[in-house]
Amino acid sequence: MNENSLRLFQLQITTVAELIDMGCEYLTASELVYGHGTDNALDESAWLALEACDISPAEPLDDYNIPVTSEQLQRAREWFRARAERHVPVAYLTGRSWFAGLEFITDSRALIPRSPIAELIAARFAPWLAAPPAAALDLCCGGGCIAIAMATVFPDSVVHASDLSEDALQLAALNRQKYALQGRLQLFHGDLFAPLPEGQCYDLIVSNPPYVDEQDMRSLADEFHHEPAMGLAAGYDGLDIVARMLWTARQYLSPDGIMVVEVGNSQQAVEQRFAGLDLLWLDFEFGGAGVFLVSAQALHDLKPD
Repeated sequence: MNENSLRLFQLQITTVAELIDMGCEYLTASELVYGHGTDNALDESAWLALEACDISPAEPLDDYNIPVTSEQLQRAREWFRARAERHVPVAYLTGRSWFAGLEFITDSRALIPRSPIAELIAARFAPWLAAPPAAALDLCCGGGCIAIAMATVFPDSVVHASDLSEDALQLAALNRQKYALQGRLQLFHGDLFAPLPEGQCYDLIVSNPPYVDEQDMRSLADEFHHEPAMGLAAGYDGLDIVARMLWTARQYLSPDGIMVVEVGNSQQAVEQRFAGLDLLWLDFEFGGAGVFLVSAQALHDLKPD
């Protein structure tokens, strides 16, 4: 136990406010990388402290001078140590996270939800989607956050989701059950489009696929190694999945359909490899980049290289 840990365990803490302050000091003194729902030590400390004290971080709280029980304090200390010493992301410690205003069961079977695509879903993909889609697809769905968020904002749409990971689909099924969407959201196990119903077309395809290239995989911070590598790694240039998706998508898009794909730091690789493809790179009000939109018409003549 290092000096910071000793201080966290020895200090007399009686309220949530004191726990957040002490936790922030502790996390700040640790060499941590943020990016799984927060970007600073104070927010992570508040998230951990509130969860440990059985208070939802998603609900407004006017008074933080709430007494902390010995059981809550012990739980908080264990979580703070796991975050600081083993670099476990907060959502994996607490078991839940938020995406597009919705709460999701979260564990290491799938990536932690954090895509800027949430902003597009909230806007119902306006102005590019003229009407709610008859059918929408979430490719590489992981724990199901994008699919469930789409089913929420498009209550009359059929929503499908596919993933190659059985573990991720088990988590997606739990989240689907949480929102009672078994009747409208179908989950498919398999590689990209392969397990989908024959002849099915979609007005909207959305994907946050694996897109981390080999160089970036080698330099990932410890926090990201707690996530399944299958959801991150995508070959030498990060396009192993995205390229196959682009070559195949036109068979599954309706004539006026659109596809939205996050590729993060692999944006430059996409621009170089698909220089002739009409891609619209999207801007976000609340942060985020590396997301493109492409129409079915633009994909019509695309062929594998």
